[in-house]
Amino acid sequence: MSDKINNGQGIYDARTLGTPKMLILGLQHLFAMFGATVLVPILTGLSVSVTLLFAGIATLFMHLVTNGKVPVFLGSSFAFLGGYAAVKAAGVEAGFTETKALAYACIGVACAGLLYLVLALICKAFGSKRVMTFFPPVVTGPIIIAIGLILAPSAINNCSTNWPIALVAIAVVIIANIWGKGMIKIVPILLGVIASYIVAALTGNVDFTVVKEAAWIGLPVRWESTGLSVLFGGELDAGLLITSIVTIVPIAFATMMEHIGDISAIGGTVGKNFIEDPGLHRTLIGDGVGTAIASLFGAPANTTYGENTGVLALTKVYDPRVIRLAACYAIILSFCPKFAGVIEAMPASTIGGVSIILYGMISAIGIRNMVENKTDFQQSRNVIIAALIIGLALGINFSAAAGISFSVGSMSITLSGLAVASIVGIVLNAILPGRDKHFAEEPDETLASSLGKY
Repeated sequence: MSDKINNGQGIYDARTLGTPKMLILGLQHLFAMFGATVLVPILTGLSVSVTLLFAGIATLFMHLVTNGKVPVFLGSSFAFLGGYAAVKAAGVEAGFTETKALAYACIGVACAGLLYLVLALICKAFGSKRVMTFFPPVVTGPIIIAIGLILAPSAINNCSTNWPIALVAIAVVIIANIWGKGMIKIVPILLGVIASYIVAALTGNVDFTVVKEAAWIGLPVRWESTGLSVLFGGELDAGLLITSIVTIVPIAFATMMEHIGDISAIGGTVGKNFIEDPGLHRTLIGDGVGTAIASLFGAPANTTYGENTGVLALTKVYDPRVIRLAACYAIILSFCPKFAGVIEAMPASTIGGVSIILYGMISAIGIRNMVENKTDFQQSRNVIIAALIIGLALGINFSAAAGISFSVGSMSITLSGLAVASIVGIVLNAILPGRDKHFAEEPDETLASSLGKY
C-alpha cells in the first residue's frame, strides 16, 4: 500500500488502493469482527448463520442512515448475554423449550433496540449533553461489572469439561494480547478459539457429525427461532414476554453509553467528529434499528465494534466502503450451513477458555469506565448507587429463586437481578442529591467500550 492520497495524513482510500487491495482489506475487517461475533450465538444458543446475516445487514443499514460517512461495523453485543441467560432460564422453568425461550428473549432485545430510537429523538430535540447526565459511569459502570460477574460461573462450567483444551485457549489469548504485533494483537480471541479447536480436533475431542450432515448452501433463518414466531406464531405467553422486556431493556442504557464511546473513538481515529456529522441521532438510529430487526429474526443484539476501529488505526484505510465489503462477506457466509456446522461443533471447553477471559474483561471494562471518568467515591451517594447495583444484581441472580417474581392478573412476571439493579441504579442517580449536571460536549473517546470487542 504505497499509494497515498495527497493530504499529508498518510490516509488511503479506494481511489489509490484499487479493487484487489480493497477486497483483501474487506476480508481483514471480516476476520477482525468474526471471533467475537460468532462467539455470542455459541454462548447463547442462537444461530451462527442468522448472526452473520444480520451483522452484515445491520452494518449496511447503518451506513445508509449515516450517508456512508462512518466506517463502522455492527457485530454481536456481549452486553445482553446475562439477559438471554435469565430469560432462557425463566422460559425453561415455565415449560418452554430453549429455542422458544430464546425467541422470547429476542423480543426483549428488539425492544431494547427501539429504546435507541427514543434516545435518538431526545438527543435530536434537546442535545446529547443533557440526556447523558442521567446515565453517568456510576450507573453504567457497576451494571457492566455485574454482567461479567454473573456470567463467570458458566465459563468455569464449560472449562471443567476439559481443562487442558480450555487452558490452550487461555494461553493463546494471553500471548497474542500481550506479545502479539499488528493484526495478531487485534484478534486474540479468534486465535485462541482456532488454536484450542485444532488441539481438540487432533486429540479426538470434537464430533464433526453436524458438519458432515450440513449442506453447503441453505437459508439461514428458521421461523421457530425468530422473535416473529412469538408474536405471530399462535399462543402467546404474556407473562414471559413482559419478563423478557423488563429483564433486557434496562441493559440498553449501558450499551447506549458504549455506542457513544465507540462513535467518539472512531471519530478520533479518523480525525472527524461523527457526533456532529452525520450526528449522534443518526448513528443511534442505525444501531437501534439494526438490533431490533436482527433480534426479530433470531440474531443477537448488534453493537459498534472496537476491533474494526483497531483495524482502521492499523491500516489507515478509513474508506467506509472497506467496511461495507466485510458486511457483504458476512452475508455470503451466512448462506453456508456447513460453515455454521464447523462453529457449532466447537467443544464446550474451547468456549469456556475464551469466555473466562471475556467475562472478566467485561467486568474490568466497567471498572475502567468509572476510573477514566474519575467517578468520585468519596461521595456517599455514589457508593450507595454502585453498592446497590452490584449487590442486587449478584444477590438476586444467585439466590434460590434467581429473580423476583410477581403476578399481574393472570400473568406471572419475573425480574432478573440485572433488571432490578439497573432500574434501582438509574432511579437513585436521578433522585439522590449531588448528581453531576455537567456532561462534556464530546464523550471521552477512551470509553470506546469493548462489550462488543471481547
